[in-house]
Order: sequence, then C-alpha cells, then structure tokens
Amino acid sequence: MAKNLSENVISFPEPAASVVRNGAQGLVSEQAQTRLKRFNAIWPLYRYMNDVSQIMQQPSQELGDQWDRSIHAMMAKVTMGISPASVLEAYADWFSHLMISPGKQMRLAEQYWNKNLRLTNYTANGAFYTMLEPCVEPQPTDKRFSHVGWKTWPYNVIQQNFLLTQQWWQSATTGVRGVSKHHENMMQFGARQMLDMFSPSNFFATNPEVQVKTAQEGGANIVRGIANAVQDWQRSLQGQKPVAAEGYQVGVNLAVTPGKVVYRNRLIELIQYEPSTDKVKPEPILIVPAWIMKYYILDLSPKNSFIQFLTQQGYTVFCISWHNPTSKDRELTMDDYRRLGVEAALDAVQAITGQDQAHGVGYCLGGTLLTIAAATQARAKSNRFKSLCQLAAQTDFSEAGELMLFIDQSQVTFLEDMMWHQGVLDNSQMAGAFQMLRSNDLIWSRLVHELMMGESTSANDLMAWNTDATRMPYCMHSHYLRHLFLDNELSQGQYLVDGKPISITDIRVPIFAVGTEKDHVAPWRSVFKIHILSDTDVTFVLTSSGHNAGIVSEPGHPRRHYRVSHSTDQSPYVDPDTWLETTAIQEGSWWLEYACWLEQYSGTPVVPPAMGNDEKGYRVLADAPGSYVYES
Repeated sequence: MAKNLSENVISFPEPAASVVRNGAQGLVSEQAQTRLKRFNAIWPLYRYMNDVSQIMQQPSQELGDQWDRSIHAMMAKVTMGISPASVLEAYADWFSHLMISPGKQMRLAEQYWNKNLRLTNYTANGAFYTMLEPCVEPQPTDKRFSHVGWKTWPYNVIQQNFLLTQQWWQSATTGVRGVSKHHENMMQFGARQMLDMFSPSNFFATNPEVQVKTAQEGGANIVRGIANAVQDWQRSLQGQKPVAAEGYQVGVNLAVTPGKVVYRNRLIELIQYEPSTDKVKPEPILIVPAWIMKYYILDLSPKNSFIQFLTQQGYTVFCISWHNPTSKDRELTMDDYRRLGVEAALDAVQAITGQDQAHGVGYCLGGTLLTIAAATQARAKSNRFKSLCQLAAQTDFSEAGELMLFIDQSQVTFLEDMMWHQGVLDNSQMAGAFQMLRSNDLIWSRLVHELMMGESTSANDLMAWNTDATRMPYCMHSHYLRHLFLDNELSQGQYLVDGKPISITDIRVPIFAVGTEKDHVAPWRSVFKIHILSDTDVTFVLTSSGHNAGIVSEPGHPRRHYRVSHSTDQSPYVDPDTWLETTAIQEGSWWLEYACWLEQYSGTPVVPPAMGNDEKGYRVLADAPGSYVYES
C-alpha cells in the first residue's frame, strides 16, 4: 500500500527519476551528483512521510466533513433550518450598498422626519378628534386592526406609529442600488417578520380588543387562554393532534370514498375507487398527490371529496397513497419516486383496466413529478397519458414566490446537512417554513385569538388534514431542491432522467392547469408559465383562495369563483397580468369546468372494470384508505 501511495504522490520526470532511484553517475555534473546523493539519503523518509500523510488525509477529510455537517445540523434545530450564513450574506449585501448610497440615506432620513412629523400632528389632533383621517391605512389583507378600539386614542396613535414604521422599513429594505433581488427579498421578508413579532396587536397593554374582552369577562378569557396554552403544550409533548382535529378520523369521516388497495410497494399504495355510475368512461384517471402531504386532501369529507366527484362523473379513479418515509428511507431518490410511484402505478392501472392511456392528475409536487414522467415517456415516444391536469403544480421555479427566500446555495447546503443528520426533512421543520410565509395569520393572530382572547379554533376537515404531516427523504429532497428549485433544470431542458435530458415541449397531450389566487407555495404566475414551456393545447384556470382551499372547491361552496382560458400551440403568448385583466370571472367551482374539459378527451362509456386483476398480479390487498395513510 505504501509503495503504491508513494508512486502516486511523487512522480519524477525521466531521466531525473532514474538518476534519483538508481544513483546513475556521469549523466550530470559532479555538483548535481552530490545533491542527488543527499536526496537519495533522505528519500525513504520523505516517501514514508508522504505515505503517512496520504493514509491520514482521506479519513481526516471525511471526519472533518462529518464534523461540519453535524454542527450545521445542530444549528438547524435552533434556527428552524435557516442558514445563518445566508442571512448574514443578505444583510452584508444590503448594508454595504446602503452605506455607499448617500442619496438613498438622505431619502430615508427625509421619510423618517416626515413620518415623525405626521405622527406628532396626528397624536396632537387625535386627543381632541375621534374621527381623524389616518396617516396610513393597513393593507387590505391585514385584519389585525379591524376592531373599532383601534380608532380610539391612544390606540389609534400606537397603530399609526406601527404602520408608519412598517412603511419606512419597507422603503429602507427595497430600492437600494446594487443589492441582488434575492437578498433584497430576504431583507424585506426579515424586516416584516421582526415587525410582525412586535405588532401592538400581540400585547395585552396595547391591544384594545383584548382589553375590552377582558373587562367584559372579568379576566375569564385570560384563564381560558392559559388553559389553552397548557393543553397545547401537553399535547405537543405527547405527540397528539390539536383538540380541534380530534373530531376527524381517517377512515371514519375522512377519506371514506369506497375503494380497494390493489397494489403496494415500498413507496406507494395504489387505491382503486368503486364506480358511482353504471357505466364509466374507458380512460381511467390516475391521481398523483404530493408526498409532502397525505393524499386525502383530495378525499376529505364526502361533501368536498374531489375523488368522489370524479367517480360521480363516470370515471374509474385511481390514487397514489405515499409511504411516510423515515430515516431508513434516506436513500430514496427522485428517480425512485418516478419509477416506484408514477410508472408502477401506471402499469397497474393499465393492467386492471385494459386501457393503453389514462388521464393524469398531479397536485403540487405530484404535478411536477407527473410532468417529469410524461416528458420522459414522450422522449421515448411512449405516450401513456391521454391528458394531464396540474393542480397548483410548478414546472418553472424561477419565480416560485417567497419559498425562494429559503433557496440559495448556502441555504440548500444547510438543509442538506440537516437532512443528512436526520435522514429526512421533518414535518415540524417544513411546517415552520410555511408558517413563516404567513406568520401574521398563522402564528401571531392565532396566539392572540387562542391565548389572549381565550377562544378555541373551530375545527374543519381541512384543518384536521393539515395536522397530519409527512416527511421527505434526504436524497430525494436534496435532489429536488438543487436540480428543480435552485438550478431550475426542468424548465431549461437540462433535467436528466436516466442520464439524458428531458423537455416539457415533447409533451403533446392537452394540459389543464390550475393556479390559485393566494398561493404562497406555488404562485399562480409561476404555474402560468406552462404556456411558455409546453408546445400543446393548454387550458388555464385561476381559482379563488389558496394552495389547498382553492383546490378543494366543490360545487356549491360559497364565495368561490374562477377564471378560465383556452390556448393552442399556435396561440400568441399573453402575459399573466394582461391575462388577469382580460379574463372574466365566473362564479362557482372549477371542478365542473374540469369535468366538461375532460369529457371531450374521453371515449364512449363502458362497463366498469373489476376491482384489481388477480390474473395479472394485482389482487385486492385491503379496503381503502389502506395502511400507508395511517403512518405518522
């Protein structure tokens, strides 16, 4: 071993090497020969030291790498998975450019002076006039100051001071020349997080609504709030769901559409649902939900089950139920999710129904995976899909909303080290990131509502589902973050499957894409980019509400609307803002729009296929919803 190492470490050019090793004489001058003799004397020691260095080097590198990763993983537990280096880099970029921008500093100083002047004038007049014109109004979505008490002195002054401060910091963290857009967004987001934390609505002494309720109830609301906090803490320690979710149970009043598990592997259970009609369209529907969530978001209560709705429209519906990975599944890759997930499910669907093609429906990450699978098949000229439906699913991640705040080289590396240590990305860490995107609604307003007002959050099936969290394996999620989010390879025709790139433009089947107006996970303008990336007919729907509630939008649901447009591969491109202005709003549920669209790509109804197919190896294994959905 030492001999091989030494030969690899030192390589002398000939004939010098032969001179050193053989002590050849007469080839060089006498002075050079003397130096070579001295070198020959120390050569064995030199070679030994190099051998030892090489033997120790690799373990040292591995040890150092593991040490660094372990430290990052421990830090991540404190920082909620956010890389301190990424935050410091953003701050340094913003602060250094601000320091060399005297014009910007002057404008900020002027705004600060005007802010204080306006607030002083408002404070003086507010003591004498109750109906005073405010200096600044809250954002339309900001409900923290809607109570009438915020219009009375001194709370109106406190509120105006906060809103003016919020407005000033918005100006301070944006528009600094030279700061990268990513760092600007991070600074803007960080300033908003800090301000939301210290909002006057979060404190008893500065919240008139809480004070009025406390006076009316003699402090009973505070007692209830303390009891709520203790109960939440106890249930959290015991790993129990919140009280509001206890009235909903999978298989009892959630995920109850009748069906059978007809296939199972280490990653999925495939559920075939019983028909609701005497005859069904020949082409089945395969639903690929996201593995970041339990599948039954699409099969909640009977009244709002998308799966049951599709069976009622006369379709044979199959749905994937993903295994909830543990640290033992750390090596599962994105390719495993494609092969063991979409392609294995397609094999089963085709064997059971006898049909060569199926309608594909993908939700969120499942929609991205469905697109990858369809593009892979199109590259191989093997089209197994009749149509594709993407529900809040992105294929271009260049404008993926505020989630991109957590995606840069430093942040992805930090997350990778955290997942390397754990084997998975834990559900609490994912939930923390999503809550930060809407901290005002999901954290602080909830604390005020439950702890200070002493009120309990009303339960519903969607909230119960939201507490049923999942995990993501290390290798798959690392690949997803780097190749899709960070490098955006799928939209650029650079994403590799089996070592060769795939292209979305190869997909020729019609696409039905759904975006939601208030989506913080897959912003609708990002989903809208399917018009640019694809080379086929696209029907695009923009529905009201957010990432989950906008998709669960059953017929008859109050306050639901949508916009819809159709384009072919020959249609000129329309940008999303122009599209929004020129596309009319339609009241009601987009589900009915999808049913009409799907009808035109489906054949004449036939007798429903049997449940499973024993002869082809797909026997009935269990009743729906199966066993994977219960994994916690």
